[in-house]
Amino acid sequence: MLLGTYSQLERKSGAGFLRLAAVVSVAATLAACQSSRFDDGGGYRRSAPSRQAAVESDIEPGLGGSPAGRVESSPLPPAPGAVIAPDPNMPGAAAPGSTNVAGLSPATTPSATPAAPPPATRSSAIGRWTAREAAGNCGVTLSSTPSLDLYRASTSGCANKDLQSVNAWEFRDGEVYLYARGGVVARLRDSGGQFNGVIAKSGAPLSLSK
Repeated sequence: MLLGTYSQLERKSGAGFLRLAAVVSVAATLAACQSSRFDDGGGYRRSAPSRQAAVESDIEPGLGGSPAGRVESSPLPPAPGAVIAPDPNMPGAAAPGSTNVAGLSPATTPSATPAAPPPATRSSAIGRWTAREAAGNCGVTLSSTPSLDLYRASTSGCANKDLQSVNAWEFRDGEVYLYARGGVVARLRDSGGQFNGVIAKSGAPLSLSK
């Protein structure tokens, strides 16, 4: 009876031991597999990749992880019909207040330069002139009527006695000579529409203008 009972217990305990051994074997196998997944071959365990690393691995090269390139800016084109002011920093550009390409100031407009009067001739000297000298103004008439080798002349209202006696004149080398009784009273040179000179005896300035 006791032997039978012992045999039954032995059979039961043997079966339990086998079941326990199978469970332990399965657990060891799972542990080995888990260890091989996180082992880099050198005995060190690697942690599972983080979510951030997984996201970064999906980013294309040159985006996100690479440094941003330099951003260049340029001015917008002018609106149609807008007046563009020149840039003073550009080479060849004119500074404010300076002359432009035509040599004129922006604030000025070209004006016609008065034409210089033609040089005097004997014909242009003929006529009535206003004489201006230190004693005052008077009239001098240069005639086209010949008088020997000269031309007739006369004066009116002159205070200077030398001018009062003028009775002849001539035109020579761009100059007017006034005479009285054969002697030179005054010599005057063409000066752009009038004659300027001096009275011979006194040296006083004298001018003839129309």
